[in-house]
Amino acid sequence: MARSWGRLLARIAGYLILVLLVLAALAITFTVGWRPVIGAKKRALTARKFEPTPERLRRGDYLVHAVMHCMGCHSQYVEKSNPPALASKEGSGQVLFEEGGFRIVAPNITSDPETGIGKWSDDAIARAIREGIAADGSILFPIMPYEHFRQLSDEDLASIVVLIRSLPPAHSDLPLDKIPFLFARLIQAAPQPVTEPVPAPDTSTPAQRGAYLVKMATCSDCHTPLNSKFQPIPGMEMAGGNPLGEVHSANITPDASGIGYYDEALFLQTMRTGSVRARKLNLIMPWWIFRNMTDDDLKSVFAYLRTLKPVHHIVDNTEKPTLCKVCGQKHGLGERN
Repeated sequence: MARSWGRLLARIAGYLILVLLVLAALAITFTVGWRPVIGAKKRALTARKFEPTPERLRRGDYLVHAVMHCMGCHSQYVEKSNPPALASKEGSGQVLFEEGGFRIVAPNITSDPETGIGKWSDDAIARAIREGIAADGSILFPIMPYEHFRQLSDEDLASIVVLIRSLPPAHSDLPLDKIPFLFARLIQAAPQPVTEPVPAPDTSTPAQRGAYLVKMATCSDCHTPLNSKFQPIPGMEMAGGNPLGEVHSANITPDASGIGYYDEALFLQTMRTGSVRARKLNLIMPWWIFRNMTDDDLKSVFAYLRTLKPVHHIVDNTEKPTLCKVCGQKHGLGERN
């Protein structure tokens, strides 16, 4: 009798384990997906090369130094310098964040063959920029905004690779990333191979041109608030509230609580000087890079921002932080939302 009960209990336990495995599989499928388990999608590197023409060098220089703020991460700057000034050779990298067992490093992207990317192929650099996969196959932490850069046109990508290839070699002894196991597995879901041509963007109107520039400048990463799962809050595009060090990002929608009072002239003045009339912007806002855009491109960015849905969301960094029910963060005048 005892043996029969034992077999029955073993069978029940087997069924329970099977049910739990099925539930776990369903949970993975409909939440984070299987990539954290089986690894990231990767494409094999090709032998493609990008001809270093003067036109590409000029375009790459403009994108890197005026639009995509690559050097804001991949170079060290003098602290409290306004505007920031280089503290070391351009592109030599820096430690972006380090706390406890977590460390994120913007690597050396100069042509140094030992500590930089001098030994990388053109396609390895291209794959890292748009797909988040390093030359050795490791996954780049998505603080590198390759999810936005997937939409970088093929010609603009070629121009950036040409510019990066032209950076003088700079030796820098940087530590490696240190990413806790759970995060290391979760970011496996971020890379997506780019296997089809990416055409030039539609620039038929200023707003369309501005949409591409805003995407490449990754404005939404700072200005669109995130929920507890680190996903953009629906309906809050560019409405601000994300914590950025000592401040929270501004609402840049055309609502009265955002930049509805801006005209084109004030927008250009703000981006050129880092001041909204008498109020200075925090340096976490890289106006000191965006000020290098042409007037036409800044006007296009403003034209695109005017097409956004106005979102009422008051964010005031001069006031005491209080809980905001709209974005879930504590920021100035949060209680008024």
